[in-house]
Amino acid sequence: MTVTFILVLVGLLALSSLVGLAKGRTLANRRAQDAAGEIHPVDVEAFRNLIDPSEAQFLRSNLPPPEFRRVERERLRAAVEYISCAAHNAKVLMRMGEAARHSPELAVAEAGEKLVNTAIRLRVYALQATAKLYLRMVFPGAPFAPVGLAESYERMTGLVLLLGRMETARRNVSSAV
Repeated sequence: MTVTFILVLVGLLALSSLVGLAKGRTLANRRAQDAAGEIHPVDVEAFRNLIDPSEAQFLRSNLPPPEFRRVERERLRAAVEYISCAAHNAKVLMRMGEAARHSPELAVAEAGEKLVNTAIRLRVYALQATAKLYLRMVFPGAPFAPVGLAESYERMTGLVLLLGRMETARRNVSSAV
């Protein structure tokens, strides 16, 4: 009698965990679709201009020192805001990549994996870049420059476009069959 009770209990736990996993994947897919509306626009060229050392040198040579420090701090605050938006977008795109990783189609799953990895890398770069920019706010002449962040962001957006094309192609093939 006890053995039967334990087996029934284990069976119910297994069934409930399978139902929970199925619901979790459905929620993950729904969240990934809703995530597209959470993306904040990031002007990568404007960000590059804000962190460009030659731009800072131009301002330094054409402005009095107090004015240069004030303008440079404003530029760096704007760059930190761009980085914050990029990190937020990476977080959102990580969710999209996670949903794509569970796709039955191998190419979509691989693209989702690449997107997740790139988004994680971007979030790490964003943390480092933010620290460097705050150091530059304290020490305006310091050569702390966030290297690789803009390129990583562009790589991530390219992966999103690739994943979107794959999903669209997969849907078109599924509806044609």
